[in-house]
Amino acid sequence: MTRFTIAAAQYPIAQLESWQAYAAKLETWVAAAAVGGAALAVFPEYGAMELAALDPATMGDLAGSLASVAALGDRVDALHADLAARHGLHILGASIPARIEDRFVNRARLFTPTGKVGVQDKLVMTRFEREEWHVSASAPLRLFETSLGKIGINICYDGEFPLLARAQVEAGMELLLVPSCTDTLHGYWRVRLGAQARALEGQCYAVQAPTVGEAAWSPAVDVNRGAAGVYGPPDTGMPADGVVALGEVDAAQWLFAEIDLAKVAALRATGGVLNARHWAEQPGAGRLPPVEVVDLR
Repeated sequence: MTRFTIAAAQYPIAQLESWQAYAAKLETWVAAAAVGGAALAVFPEYGAMELAALDPATMGDLAGSLASVAALGDRVDALHADLAARHGLHILGASIPARIEDRFVNRARLFTPTGKVGVQDKLVMTRFEREEWHVSASAPLRLFETSLGKIGINICYDGEFPLLARAQVEAGMELLLVPSCTDTLHGYWRVRLGAQARALEGQCYAVQAPTVGEAAWSPAVDVNRGAAGVYGPPDTGMPADGVVALGEVDAAQWLFAEIDLAKVAALRATGGVLNARHWAEQPGAGRLPPVEVVDLR
């Protein structure tokens, strides 16, 4: 499959009253993506932090919220795996804190309809994560071979560092997913411009999916600004500005867009420019990080 529909979430953080409320919310969102014809549904960075509301004793505490949400990780993953199978689509679940021994990492998971799961941890932490929240970086960088195509994930801030996506391009990446969580429009635009730059450099698609809305009860995701976007290189067969689809800023919604990965191969071979091929010609192109290729087909 080279042509399919992507649904990118502008996902609202809610103060949930129960696990059942969370499960019902996620079911509603995934069902809407499926009804819209999506083969891939992309949720944002830290969307799972709304689960901190289920523990009133710790939800207002940064460290406590990490622990309480991470403790629900297996249950969250089982729910996503079930929804992916029942609705017959791939799902990039909202990233969630995961415990590795005595530390926490920021983890995204890609669920397939056949039950396989790919894991990508965030590699470069923001100031808030490292200075206040004490969420740690983790590795390796991965590329996922799926029935849809070759998919990479750069979690929010990771998308602002070109060598990560470039290493994934060298491994064959056709589609980059950039789940995000930003509390200002400045932050949103940094991630968006990074995603658009990665699409230009790699001659591939990039998809941003943000959290939206306010959650005053949460010190982690209290304010959320942004819009979902699907981007490509501004070249033949693509929009002149590279914007394939763009959501309404701060609205709670799915953004749907049809993409065709055959265009990626065509542009890399015969595009008006050949950024992907010519990367190594720039002075100081440097050594790229290793990429672990994971087969989810």
